Amino acid sequence: MPIDFKKTEKHLYQPKTTPSIIDIPEIKFIAVDGKGDPNKSQEYAEAVELLYGLSYAIKMSNKATLEYVVPPLEGFWSIDDDDFRGGGAAISDKSKFIWTMVIRQPDFVTTEIFEAAKATLTKKKPSIDTSKAKLTTITEGLCVQVMHIGSYDDEPATIVALDNFAIENGYRIDINETRRHHEIYLSDPRRVAPEKLKTVIRHPIRLA
Repeated sequence: MPIDFKKTEKHLYQPKTTPSIIDIPEIKFIAVDGKGDPNKSQEYAEAVELLYGLSYAIKMSNKATLEYVVPPLEGFWSIDDDDFRGGGAAISDKSKFIWTMVIRQPDFVTTEIFEAAKATLTKKKPSIDTSKAKLTTITEGLCVQVMHIGSYDDEPATIVALDNFAIENGYRIDINETRRHHEIYLSDPRRVAPEKLKTVIRHPIRLA
């Protein structure tokens, strides 16, 4: 039976629709940085294609030491706007989004295996620029998280509830250049109605 992190680590991928506090350990990812509206940006579409291409190249390689389900797409988000208020405020100009899209990798994935996957993908799809991808580890640490069910555009109300929960429980939201708004996409928006989309939303926090 293939390992599915969404099932073996439910505390990371299946939070309740009411906020909770969690301490996230170090996790290995393939990451691609970019900027722009995810609904319109060619750069974003290419980043997602690259992440999945490399993730499946690793999964199908003879270096894979276990059977597993490729984990869901995730994104770390900020915005290039000095006037943005945060705190659940709606973002009207999505072209100002700065994002790092990631897909988790099993612990056996080394730099050597990652580079081999890049070579494999380049042979299969020469038009893909694999140099944009990097293998990295991220330790989010203390966070508040919640399951948002619904359209991405309806996230602000959920974010307000998320942040208020943290504040009411003695924490401060600790979003900065290195600790960012984080989303995990459990649903495929091409196949799931907007009102049924499931997205884990996570904010870094620290004690007040």
